[in-house]
Amino acid sequence: MSNMDRLEALALGLPEAQRVDIEEWGDHPTFRVRGKNFVFCDQSAVHLSVKLSKDEAIAAVATETWVEPTGHGLGRHGWVVLTLEDPVSDERWQQVEEWVTTSYTMVAPKSLARLVLPDER
Repeated sequence: MSNMDRLEALALGLPEAQRVDIEEWGDHPTFRVRGKNFVFCDQSAVHLSVKLSKDEAIAAVATETWVEPTGHGLGRHGWVVLTLEDPVSDERWQQVEEWVTTSYTMVAPKSLARLVLPDER
């Protein structure tokens, strides 16, 4: 299964998520919830940008060689770029799944984010 197939299955499985390809960016895919992006990527999903909390983004950039701050001023808001070389290990993909879900919950309305957050009783 390709990175894009895996990413699409993950992202589109989140409540009200949709894929929008941006013509001005060479038809690069984005994944959105109610008009807000939670993933930017290239056509093959080798490079993904996701939003994390500022602390988690700083920690990821400091400890993972495959993570760096996103350009265009987005890095200071917690956006990071993930570079996924083929083949992507199951362990690395689990981290990607966690971060895509985190990104979704950070931009989605609270009513939708609660549907995917672990029950905090």
